[in-house]
Amino acid sequence: MRFALFYEIPVPRPWTPGKEQEAYRNTLEQAIAGDRWGWDAFWTVEHHFLEEYSHCSNPEVLYGAIAALTERIRIGYGVRLMPQPYNHPVRTAESVAVLDCISGGRVDVGTGRSSTRPELEGFGIDPAQTRQMWQEALEHMVGCWLDDEHSFDGRYWQMPPRRVLPKPVQSPHPPLWGATSSEDGHRQIGELGLGLCSFAVGVAPEEVKAKIDIYREAIGRCEQPIGAYVHDEAATFTMTVCAPTREEAWTNARESFEWYPKTGARLIASLTAWMAERQQDLGSYAYAKDMSEVDESGALDLLTLEYLAEIGACVLGTPEDCLATCRRYEEAGVDLLLCLVNPYSVPHDAVMQTIELMGREVIPQFR
Repeated sequence: MRFALFYEIPVPRPWTPGKEQEAYRNTLEQAIAGDRWGWDAFWTVEHHFLEEYSHCSNPEVLYGAIAALTERIRIGYGVRLMPQPYNHPVRTAESVAVLDCISGGRVDVGTGRSSTRPELEGFGIDPAQTRQMWQEALEHMVGCWLDDEHSFDGRYWQMPPRRVLPKPVQSPHPPLWGATSSEDGHRQIGELGLGLCSFAVGVAPEEVKAKIDIYREAIGRCEQPIGAYVHDEAATFTMTVCAPTREEAWTNARESFEWYPKTGARLIASLTAWMAERQQDLGSYAYAKDMSEVDESGALDLLTLEYLAEIGACVLGTPEDCLATCRRYEEAGVDLLLCLVNPYSVPHDAVMQTIELMGREVIPQFR
């Protein structure tokens, strides 16, 4: 199992002058530390309008800075939003290729469609169309890389024959991943021959395994991948804080580990009322209703740090504690563990300590 630093880049209120800039400076310093301490990759989200939760709206600019300041750590889009008009597939193909060139072939391309009302409504996107848009955009993006001259005439995008330049360094193209939360989504990612980003928070590694098993069964049947080859790796993410003592780790983690899953669930649940207003069936966003019902029942407020630690839904504690939980993720079939080292308000020095302790005492145990 490999390990990646994973970032939302939250900025808690109050938004004092320079606070956003500080968040990005800290992230750059942490990425450099990850490169130094043997982490395998650095991934961030692409989110829009999600106040406090994520101020990471244009991550490819950040990726360029990280590529210039690091030597070997891989850089992952976690994920690039593909529906129209978030990102045109040609612009995505170009962005990835430029980053692959300047990083020396260190890019992974996670893709997704987004799942919150603020983002979809803010960009005027019909949620009923996002899955089809995502798949069509993937097809166009891959064609731009593989064909000397490429054209397309799809439902959502059209382009006459053009040479899309530059081409990626990695051949035939960088690894492709698809993000999902639902069981149906895990099946679709597998059927398309993509690497899996299984995104759920507040669940035990054994529950992650059940989703990965669905993916493994589906990818085993894949004969025509959407990319040039079948990419059969599975990733998931978990909140992570490591410290010399359990008491220190829990103190550093408590506010963030309890705030993040509740806030994330409520952002997804926001789709339920919006789509009802639009008189639309939730369709492939049916899991948003589950989130809404959990919130209405009061169960979200039961996501205490004690509960999360008890079920192993976070990597938390001493290096020995963290190693034990990471072993559970490895046993669940996870190939890449995306470690969310600052879900909300973990201090910079505590994040740096997590990066060093994990790199020195936990990650080497998986080599």
